Amino acid sequence: MKYALYTGCTAKESTPELLKSTLEAAKVLGIEIEILEEASCCGAGHLQDFDEFLGYVLNARNICLAEKRGLKLVTLCNTCQLMLENTKIKLDSDEELRKKVNEKLKEVGYEYKGESKIQHFLYAILEDIGLDEIAKYVKKPLNSKIAPFYGCHIIKPSKTHDADNLNESSHNPDSIEKLIKVLSGEPVDYESKIKCCGFHVDLQNEKISKTLSKNAIEDALNHNAQFMVTPCPLCHLNLETKQIKNKEKLPILHLPQLIGLAFGIDEEKLGLNHNLSL
Repeated sequence: MKYALYTGCTAKESTPELLKSTLEAAKVLGIEIEILEEASCCGAGHLQDFDEFLGYVLNARNICLAEKRGLKLVTLCNTCQLMLENTKIKLDSDEELRKKVNEKLKEVGYEYKGESKIQHFLYAILEDIGLDEIAKYVKKPLNSKIAPFYGCHIIKPSKTHDADNLNESSHNPDSIEKLIKVLSGEPVDYESKIKCCGFHVDLQNEKISKTLSKNAIEDALNHNAQFMVTPCPLCHLNLETKQIKNKEKLPILHLPQLIGLAFGIDEEKLGLNHNLSL
């Protein structure tokens, strides 16, 4: 099995431990990873607010990189997933826009065809590997109470993600909980797991961002969580940095770090030394 990996910006720069742990977990699962080194930033919604068409062109080009290789496009970031999936849905349903985008792509030698599926790493391994197979690689059962933090963009809006996240409910998701159980952990159920971490509002209003992250961490702690895990590097980044300022103490892991710990992968290989909350 082979994936075309769209790392996005954050997993390479601000949270390199995410990319590191993803590659290690994929290796154990027998997944070959081809990183799309020539890919550009997804725009994260901010570029789209300024120039929506440019956002479509850039992300169509990113998708073309996977199409050229004949591979599924796998993401590591909730926001990247949303931007890429939005582009695919729009271009697949709007022939006129697709024609205009392809006119621009032709200038750099690409053509969007809509042939590659786009999935977050979480849903890719659940679909292609499966929980039963993942369980076979567990060497060090987690035996801890773990709070899943989905954040916004991996599950919302549901109309965008239903096709590629195994039809998970945007109001009551359970995929991370199922994974935690397979890794012999105890998932913590708490209201804030599907709320915003505050990352995208941070530059406009740091106070609100800080409050949102504080509420999520306190909610998890109030439900006796020993760890928090998130599939999004932006959520991870905001929760960790705001936690330092708020002075709560809850270790926050990237999803592949959690998987890697259960697989018995060395902590250094998982980049745990980069985690501010550990």
